[in-house]
Amino acid sequence: MSSGRAATTRSNLVRLRRRLEQVEKGASLLRRKRESLVAELFDRARPAIDERQRIETKGQTAWRALLTAFGTHKRDELRAVGWPSRTLRVDLEPVEVWGLHAVELARAPQVVRSLGARGTAPGPEEAGPVNAATAFEELLELLLDAAPKEFLMRRLGHELSRATRLVNTLEQRVATGLHKDLAHIRRTLEEREREEHLRLKRLIARRKASPLDY
Repeated sequence: MSSGRAATTRSNLVRLRRRLEQVEKGASLLRRKRESLVAELFDRARPAIDERQRIETKGQTAWRALLTAFGTHKRDELRAVGWPSRTLRVDLEPVEVWGLHAVELARAPQVVRSLGARGTAPGPEEAGPVNAATAFEELLELLLDAAPKEFLMRRLGHELSRATRLVNTLEQRVATGLHKDLAHIRRTLEEREREEHLRLKRLIARRKASPLDY
């Protein structure tokens, strides 16, 4: 931003003109970046909305299955369905979108387990707990897949807000202040030129009226 009124000189006039050109060029670049970010967000918005809907639907299914299992089994019995415990490895790889650094899944982990891997003996009485466990494992797979995408969407949204603030600052504050300073310097220089021109005219007229003898 322009700090205070610049001194009224031609060098400052040239300097402020160059500064204004830089500001306008920077604002133009930021506007193009903002438009690109908006397009990127719109491209990702529909898949993100669909994925959130799938997560919500799967979450409702999982909780209904869990409540059904609670109707026929005790808490300790349901807890046993989750055994044996395990460690899930999530492989991520870096990505860059419009200069923003994020990550995406390199390989989705296998969360849903078979009956053999779960260590549960097959039987009609175990169908409720197994269905609930499977539904929550499917929900976890959806969440793991969606988390990096949501993170990137949030980064894009923050960067869009930042670009918008910078454009507004450059156009509405910095450029406006420079325009005012330039207008003030131009008016002052023009007034000085008119005064100098009038002073010279008076001086010439005075010499013509009373010429000096050499």
